[in-house]
Amino acid sequence: MDHTIVHFEIPVTNVEKIKRFYEEIFGWKIIQAIGPIEYWIIQTVPTDSKGMLLRPGINGGMYKRQMHEGKPINYYSVESITVFLEKIVKLGGKVIQPKQEVPEIGWIAAAEDPEGNAFALLEPLKVN
Repeated sequence: MDHTIVHFEIPVTNVEKIKRFYEEIFGWKIIQAIGPIEYWIIQTVPTDSKGMLLRPGINGGMYKRQMHEGKPINYYSVESITVFLEKIVKLGGKVIQPKQEVPEIGWIAAAEDPEGNAFALLEPLKVN
């Protein structure tokens, strides 16, 4: 597996203003997700009915900012979040959000490198 960026998230205060900004600048399609939290799906490239990319690219999400310091974060694809969290700690990084399940997607966790730069991991569901 390539450990590449597979998703990004942008925290926002004014959803409509930022939604309009990215839609008008880049032509992104931004739609509100159905679920218990306020979350918007950002499509930088089109997807099929299952949410799979129709061509190379990276899609993301947008959520209501909870803290003023919230910054965008990139998600990297990994085979095992548990193994990678152990590596991160061993190499001087820090776990800032433990492994948690995202139904029908897989598992996510967040960490910081030794200089405090945040990033996240995504362990996708195994497709048979």
